[in-house]
Amino acid sequence: MSYSKTCYCGSAAMFNECCEPFINGIRKAPTAETLMRSRYSAYATHAIDYLMETTHPLQRKYYSKSEIKQWATSNIWIQLKVISATEDTVEFQAYFTDGSGKEQMHHEKSAFAFENGSWFYVDGQFY
Repeated sequence: MSYSKTCYCGSAAMFNECCEPFINGIRKAPTAETLMRSRYSAYATHAIDYLMETTHPLQRKYYSKSEIKQWATSNIWIQLKVISATEDTVEFQAYFTDGSGKEQMHHEKSAFAFENGSWFYVDGQFY
């Protein structure tokens, strides 16, 4: 799935040097913000397994691969803006075009947990 393009997460780095190594399991995200950015890139590239694997194990029962895939593939992911980040939270705005062609914005403050050497998405407050 290697692409020679700027990363979806909004960094100036190339996708294959930025989020792709996390998505492919070559490296682990070193921070909550890095994990959140890589999860955005996973939505943009439809990497559903990565999204499930990086969701906290106690929260996975609330998600299904089919619902995540439907959400990821029915939208065109345009831009990610990180508003603020702490050690274990990231507030962001994700811009996308939905299946009907309408521009949308998802605003969330996500909480993350670091366990057994890996960061996991726990949950989010939506605005």
